[in-house]
Parts: sequence; structure tokens; C-alpha cells
Amino acid sequence: MGNPKFSQENFFEAALEIVADRGAAGVTVASVSERLGSPRGSFYHRFASRDVLLASLWLRAVLGFQAGISIALDAEDGLAASLHTPAWVRKHPDEACLLLLFDRRDFLKGEWPAELRERIAEMTQRMEGGSHKWARIIFGKEGREEVRLAQFLISELPVAAVRQHLLRGEKPPELIDRIIRATYRAVVADYGRRKNGSPARRRKKEA
Repeated sequence: MGNPKFSQENFFEAALEIVADRGAAGVTVASVSERLGSPRGSFYHRFASRDVLLASLWLRAVLGFQAGISIALDAEDGLAASLHTPAWVRKHPDEACLLLLFDRRDFLKGEWPAELRERIAEMTQRMEGGSHKWARIIFGKEGREEVRLAQFLISELPVAAVRQHLLRGEKPPELIDRIIRATYRAVVADYGRRKNGSPARRRKKEA
């Protein structure tokens, strides 16, 4: 039976440090146990396998990242959702490296318990359907163009803006926020001029 002094969170933190240093390939039962200073039995008391640990770690990071975007979109504030990425990256650099610098397929391998499979499937479905919600909030409709622009503003633009800084091992500077803010407003204003002859309706004041 595993040593109760080593919690699941302890194993996540140790694995995350290894991912930041060496990528997903560096995460093994031995490397995590050695990093944590725990017997291997403690690992298997918490996780059925290395693959389960990696999938759980990836899901944990994704859900943590998505929480801020969901809060902003529930408040119908598209700009805040777009600015969430650099703010989150500054607070969670290791999780950011896991999500933005590595292929998710490196973490989602092998056989998982049914509960973990269901949670990942549910989360993936929610991610895929989120673009339509983004489009409704930012542009008031969810046609093909609106969904594509929403994906750019909430996901692609912020990720591209912070990636180079993650690769250099540095926090994104405040300049990144100004670039995202200016681009967001330009895209929304251009959409409004083309579609309505005026800036797109904003459901919340976006400072």
C-alpha cells in the first residue's frame, strides 16, 4: 500500500516539473518517484500506470486553463477571454508549457479507467463546441465566418502571442496584452463595418 504522505497533487507537481524539463517522454514511474522521493508503491497507489498519470495531468492543466475563459465568457466579455491566456501563462508557466508547447497525443496514450475516459471525452466535446458560444458572444451570431474569427481571437491569437516567450523560458511581457487588445478590437470593428456598417455590438463594456 502506498505511503499516504505522498498525495496525488504531489505526484502531479513532480510530473509537471519533469515535463517542463524533459517533455512527456521523461515522465516514468521511476523518474516521478525519484523526483518526489517516494517509493514506487506510492505511485501505483495513486495511479494505475504512467499513461494514467500523464492523461490526468493533461486534463488537470486543461481544466485549470479553461476555467478563466469560461468565467469571462459567462460574463459575455470576449476581450477578457482573449486576454486570459497571457495572464494564465504568467501564473502557471509549467502548465502552459505542457499545453502549448507539446503535442497532446504525447499525454493521451494507453488504457485509462472508465471515469478518466469519460472526463476527457466530455472536456474534448466542450472544447469543440465552445467556438460557437464564443461567436455568439463576440459577434451575436455563429455562422462559419463568426466561428472562425472567434477561434482566432480567443485561441489562436493569444497562443501565438505567448508561444515565443514560453520557448525562451520567459513570462509574456505586458506588450502582449496590448497587442491582443488592439488586434481584438480591430477584428471586431472590421467585422462590424463589413456586416452592419458600424462596430459589432458589444454585450459588455470592454476596457
